[in-house]
Amino acid sequence: MTDALLVIDVQESFRVRESWNEVSNPDVAEDVGLLVDAARAAGQAVIWVLHAEPGSDTPFDPESGHVRLIDGLAPRDGEPVLTKTSRNAFTTTNLQQRLTTLGVRRVIICGIQTEQCCETTARLAADLGYDVDFVTDAMATFPIRHRDPADPRVLSTADIIERTEYALAGRFATIRTVKELTTA
Repeated sequence: MTDALLVIDVQESFRVRESWNEVSNPDVAEDVGLLVDAARAAGQAVIWVLHAEPGSDTPFDPESGHVRLIDGLAPRDGEPVLTKTSRNAFTTTNLQQRLTTLGVRRVIICGIQTEQCCETTARLAADLGYDVDFVTDAMATFPIRHRDPADPRVLSTADIIERTEYALAGRFATIRTVKELTTA
């Protein structure tokens, strides 16, 4: 097996936050589901990753009950569900060891948040020597308000996605689409 689909943080924690009303892709779980089905059909590994912030008293605190996959997504027997406490999927999990054991050479990344956990994972994966496919239409993100609360500027989700694609393409990843990866 040389390919693995990494499903990053497609979890209920995001859907219960008020910011979900501004999400770039409210159908992210359906898009991810298409990639999962295609990966399984191709015999690729599917690895699920969740983000947790224990003791934070937020939707990312495991005690909240929201640190679980979005309804409609479910791992099959043998598909690991890793829980991370860092932005990237490697540092606080055994993801690299799992990929090495499986003989994975290419990772396909989808999930939530495009410019945070997904991008950070892609950059680290590239640094570790993996080929990376970054599937932005199977991702979601949220507008980013300026760091100064007095500044009314907001970076739109379209601008975030475009910036992320520009930063990664040809350096850390190949930008791919759900259609490219699900059409035989």
